[in-house]
Amino acid sequence: MGKVLGDVLGFAAGVAISPLPIIAVILILATPRGRLNGVLFTVGWLLGLSALGAVMLAIASPAGASGHHHPATWVGALKIALGVLLVAFGARQWHRRPRDPSQAQLPKWMGAMDRLSPGKVLGLGTALAALNAKNAPLTIAAGAAIGSAGLPVGQEIASLVIFVVIAALGLLAPLGVYLLGGERAETTLGNWKDWAAQHHVAVMAALFFVLGLKLLGDGISILTS
Repeated sequence: MGKVLGDVLGFAAGVAISPLPIIAVILILATPRGRLNGVLFTVGWLLGLSALGAVMLAIASPAGASGHHHPATWVGALKIALGVLLVAFGARQWHRRPRDPSQAQLPKWMGAMDRLSPGKVLGLGTALAALNAKNAPLTIAAGAAIGSAGLPVGQEIASLVIFVVIAALGLLAPLGVYLLGGERAETTLGNWKDWAAQHHVAVMAALFFVLGLKLLGDGISILTS
């Protein structure tokens, strides 16, 4: 289990560093129903990651691992494919980044945060977690790594839970600041939002490159060992 956690913690950290969802939860917290909707958005994020990871775990576990608990060949091929996808996304993001960070624009849907019902906020959190171009490949890779390692069911579930909790730290941090930070919370969250809004494209491009190369390296290692 320790080796599996070592494999997936990097993926979890990559999911946690998600500028747009962090900006989204900060905007949600600034609305009249900020406390309720902020919690629901974070719950949706946890549900999205858990569902996608569980589906991949259910697919990977019956396929099993190869001899001596070594990841199966298909896991290596999957990681290479996901790595190529992330590197391609990284190149696209880097090409689209604004030369002047102050000119960076947020997606138009973020302007509607104050009009979203609690149910839509929950659904938005779930969708951003499970369908994001960065989060989905990383969660799939984590589920495949856990499911193909030949662990007992209890350790598989525990590994997935640890992955999901770490992957949610990027949202849990602003939520914690809002709930516990008192009068300084608004200023702190505002500074975080402004920085993320200016640099989110470059941050995403760098993450795509780094995590894509990691997946490529992991996949090649599995196929050649």
